[in-house]
Amino acid sequence: MGLSGRTVGNMRIVIAGGHGQIALRLERLLAARGDEAAGIVRRAEQSDDLRAAGAEPIVLDLESASVEEVAERLRDADAAVFAAGAGPGSGAGRKDTVDKGAAVLFADAAVRAGVRRHVVVSAMGADAGHAGDEVFDVYLRAKGEADDHVRAQEALDWTILRPGSLTDEPGTGQVRLEASTGRGSVTRDDVATVLAELVDTPATAGLTLELVAGSTPVSVAVKSVAGN
Repeated sequence: MGLSGRTVGNMRIVIAGGHGQIALRLERLLAARGDEAAGIVRRAEQSDDLRAAGAEPIVLDLESASVEEVAERLRDADAAVFAAGAGPGSGAGRKDTVDKGAAVLFADAAVRAGVRRHVVVSAMGADAGHAGDEVFDVYLRAKGEADDHVRAQEALDWTILRPGSLTDEPGTGQVRLEASTGRGSVTRDDVATVLAELVDTPATAGLTLELVAGSTPVSVAVKSVAGN
């Protein structure tokens, strides 16, 4: 779906994992710039936190919803952002149902709903061929398999963002954003800022990008990878 009938800064963006730490930050940024943010949450009691961030809550469990149910929530969106995750402390089974399964479902629903712009929060080191039996190994495989599925969708203008280790320090607004950055950490604030910029920069479609703290202002870093 294009931006027909809309002015820049007036997009509707639906975020999977709407109550996550990065998603709540992103919702605040989108609302502040005049976009319409909606977040998919599992539990109704999470709704107030989204409203406080300026976002519309959509209560839907991505582990049990059908493609059509998710597509219905995406039909009037200009962009979709996948920021859901099973989270720390979850077992290997939920890495498969959330980090892989929900990501695949959300991408398929976006295709069905005709929402081309698709941004995914992945993880540095995500790789379908990653070896190992620890829960984190399962996580990296699940994220890698989900990323591969998204990248195979010709109906999506996708961008995959792979942040390094996440921290809760205040954002600096300066990052390193490249196809390969090497290991490093990055604040959740700065990840959200980069996501907001990526949603608005369709020229980054087709790119898988790593993100760590750096010395380049976010807007400059995004323009650079977009080739302008």
